Amino acid sequence: MASTVARILKVNHGGEHGAVRIYAAQIALARVRCPHLVAQLAELLEHERRHEKLFRSLMPARQARPCRLMWLWGVGGAALGLMTGALGTSGVFACTRAVERTVHRHLSEQLAWLRGAAGGTDAELIAAIAGVQTEEEGHLEWADRGGRPSPVLDAAVAATVDALIWMSTQGESARLARQFVGR
Repeated sequence: MASTVARILKVNHGGEHGAVRIYAAQIALARVRCPHLVAQLAELLEHERRHEKLFRSLMPARQARPCRLMWLWGVGGAALGLMTGALGTSGVFACTRAVERTVHRHLSEQLAWLRGAAGGTDAELIAAIAGVQTEEEGHLEWADRGGRPSPVLDAAVAATVDALIWMSTQGESARLARQFVGR
């Protein structure tokens, strides 16, 4: 059980690290490509920075350490942010939509496990994940209001995020999904 909690924290911390890099790269390109999005992207970036710090602060008490793939989250996030930012408004919204849908699903699976198999004993971690999930839902709603979905880009981004999550949890994310969602 402790190893699953450590993996949850590792992947959440790594994912937030990647999200910080996505938004930072998108902001750099949005200043030219879609300046009307810069203020909102800056707000989302601050949320992601706060989430990254939150998950990092929860690690020591749960014998968790940052993911060994932090560099991959960082490089991957920056590359994804640059690529989607270069596409302009549609790319920014497509990236946010795909990332947040994928993250929401994984956070839901984590909460189901923490409340179920883990017995709901870590109220602090449950509250932290639930609070982050609420803010991430707001990011998704913003992206959904922003424009038409791009099925190909959405699928590519979602697959990339799923792969990073799987690698960061050493497959634990897939086991949790099968156990609680029947996938």
